[in-house]
Amino acid sequence: MNHATKARLACAVLALATTAALAAPPATATAATSEAGDVQRALDALARTGGVVGTIGELYVDGRRVGRGSAGSRLLDGVGGRVPAGSRYRIGSQTKRLTATVVLQLVKEGRLGLEDKLSDLLPEVASQDAVERAGEITVRQLIRHMSGIPNWFTPDLVDIYDFTTYYPPMELVKKSRSRPRTGEPGEKYFYSNTNYMLLGMIIEKVTGRSLAAEFARRFFVPLGMSRTYLPVRPPEGIKGPHGHGYSTDAEGTVRDMHRLNASFGYAAGGVISTARDMSTFHRAFYQGKLLPPALQKLITDPPENTPTLPPLCGGDPELRANAGGTAGFTAVTFSSTDGRIQFATSTTTSDQDPAAISRAINQAAEAVLCPGK
Repeated sequence: MNHATKARLACAVLALATTAALAAPPATATAATSEAGDVQRALDALARTGGVVGTIGELYVDGRRVGRGSAGSRLLDGVGGRVPAGSRYRIGSQTKRLTATVVLQLVKEGRLGLEDKLSDLLPEVASQDAVERAGEITVRQLIRHMSGIPNWFTPDLVDIYDFTTYYPPMELVKKSRSRPRTGEPGEKYFYSNTNYMLLGMIIEKVTGRSLAAEFARRFFVPLGMSRTYLPVRPPEGIKGPHGHGYSTDAEGTVRDMHRLNASFGYAAGGVISTARDMSTFHRAFYQGKLLPPALQKLITDPPENTPTLPPLCGGDPELRANAGGTAGFTAVTFSSTDGRIQFATSTTTSDQDPAAISRAINQAAEAVLCPGK
């Protein structure tokens, strides 16, 4: 995948992540079931989009699955049969919501402050000159992508086809130091995985436990997300049958991206889950079971002066989309803001037009969530 394609992919995934109002939650679970579109039919249409290898999705209302489907194939060129609808997949940058939620729970517990400085929480970041102006950057700015710290996850800094080398989080943070800052601390929004690598390191420093252990203790075990986990070292990957996405490297070799290096994910994009488990998390999140409203808004409210897309389904009232992806996959969970409805999807891809696939995923969501519009 060339640099331009990767840049378009990042923009397309970010566009999905910032989609606001999407559809109206119906008055009752029975009404939601009767008004929902056919999940399998919507995914069949999505699978016909150029560059889509396979796609799975499940629809939940009040915690009950009311639709599921699988289309396309598990492997490239129609090989391997369909992806099992309940299989695991990478959730990508949806991981950031879990990370931010842990950080804000620590704020609620009085163990962190939103205005705490990065250099105070992680002195090694300042002493090793890993982040410029670490003494001015706050926890709030890291959560909101307003720190001005550049992104390490770019083709000129890391090799996305390196599936075997372990990179500690600090080493990846240091890679961003070679890039110019994107603004003054708190000045403007700039999406950077470096922010969330640092938040993961802060969680581990404050709690004395690994990020994987904190995710399990706070979310996976109490919410019953029994098939979700955070791999942190290669070659650990997706357990069980799953969809495979692909990318073509500079030499023209098609690479199977299901082997994506686990150390590239961590707190910014590493979690592997299922449609059921992601629906469970988002239901708990939007129903206020994880954070009080004031802290939740730090995650859900878009930063000032950031673009938003027109709402799907007319947006009255609203659902939200939380998305993640990179070369080979895009995963999106659509959820009503009252937490009653979730449509969780995973789409594996080959070299593609990411914007077209993003549009097709949104169209599938519309076909399921508001088929009459």
